[in-house]
Amino acid sequence: MLKIEGGSCMQEVLELTDLKYSSFVEKSDNVIFIDFYSDTCPPCQTLLSYLPNIAEHYADENVQICKVNVAKNPKLANKFMVQSVPLTVVIGRDKMVKKAQIGLQSIESYTKMIDKELGKKIGFFSRLFK
Repeated sequence: MLKIEGGSCMQEVLELTDLKYSSFVEKSDNVIFIDFYSDTCPPCQTLLSYLPNIAEHYADENVQICKVNVAKNPKLANKFMVQSVPLTVVIGRDKMVKKAQIGLQSIESYTKMIDKELGKKIGFFSRLFK
């Protein structure tokens, strides 16, 4: 399990909107992790509680953790063809979607998604299957 020392989050979780998304992604040199959520979805609320810990875990790396409320941002929901929430997406430094997962996963599953895009070695076979 991911363990975070200290109580304060040095890196904030950014709320993306239909209006802010394009300019944010164009200017960013970071790997971007986006959580598409709904206020009425219990698994989404659980995932939202993970995001500050994930942001803290990557505070010293070029990773930005973001969230998008699908009800308030229908253009983004359409752009990513969101049909079920929570939907998590990793966008690489080249601005391309590298991985997407539907449903609530373990916090370790999300960090593995990000670590893979950062090029971190994840396990014994990781260097064989890049």
